[in-house]
Amino acid sequence: MKVLIIKLSSLGDVIHSLPVLSVLKSAGAEVDWVVEEENEALLRGHPYLSRLIVWPRKRLFKRLKARDLAALRETYSLVREVRAKTYDVVIDLQGLLKSGVVAGLSRARYKIGFANHREISTFFYNVKLAPYSPDEHAVRRYLSALNILGLETNHIDFVFPPFPPFKGLAQKFALPEKFAVLIPCTRWQTKHWTISGWQELSLLLTQKGLAPVFVGSAADKSYVAKILAKGEGLSLCGKTSLLELASIISQATLVVSVDTGPMHLAAALNKPVVALFGPTAPWRTGPLGERHRVIQKKLPCVPCFQRTCDTTRCMQEIAAEEIIEALDSMALFG
Repeated sequence: MKVLIIKLSSLGDVIHSLPVLSVLKSAGAEVDWVVEEENEALLRGHPYLSRLIVWPRKRLFKRLKARDLAALRETYSLVREVRAKTYDVVIDLQGLLKSGVVAGLSRARYKIGFANHREISTFFYNVKLAPYSPDEHAVRRYLSALNILGLETNHIDFVFPPFPPFKGLAQKFALPEKFAVLIPCTRWQTKHWTISGWQELSLLLTQKGLAPVFVGSAADKSYVAKILAKGEGLSLCGKTSLLELASIISQATLVVSVDTGPMHLAAALNKPVVALFGPTAPWRTGPLGERHRVIQKKLPCVPCFQRTCDTTRCMQEIAAEEIIEALDSMALFG
């Protein structure tokens, strides 16, 4: 069976889709994947993939808007790549217009997606699955798309491509022997905890014998610098590639994070995670498994799924001591 998975973005969603790849591979399928350029590193060289098709969507659209004729040729080349193989099945796990178009362009016999996918993406399917529940965890939702193929989906397995050796990274970044990874930033301002909270947490972790290591993108440098002005720890913001970050997380004692892609990476790597949730729903996209803890305030407005808020009370009311208590409940301090 030849299968094409379409999951373009974002980082957390691509991670949540990895168990689908594992099930298909276990069933003996030959699997290809279409992904956007920003998340390519997570799949490049994956042992379960036959072929990776990378769509530089944002870059191509920018060039097309500027009337770059070379971008037209690159777009045509991408279409040819999608159509180069006749798939038995294409599975659209994204459920948006952009992914629906890719499914429609493919030469797959069966083009599968959920009936309540958005942005007219269902127009491109010839097999429409029963509508999914929005309150079902994303991992289980994606796996349920395989039920129509008669595949067993109870086992959840996250497999990644090889990571850079940690020993070299430890030397490169002067990492301490025992450390906690802290992930304070995300694109939604309403998901952010307080700078004072991170400062207090970093001091408490240091007292527990764990060195705080803050990670994030280059855009997060100034935010983390404010934390470190009165806190403890090391900032690797903007210094690591995605796979280097994965290697570092894999060797951490624990992870504390807001709701963001690297948090899902940590959970998939089976590291103990304390996830700080405010406006979003952990039962939909929280860390999956009993090894993790979620802290979320029980307020009438939670979850609101809003990107803006006058108070962000749901995050403001989280205390550093609550996180330490959650970590104590997991017996992580020796």
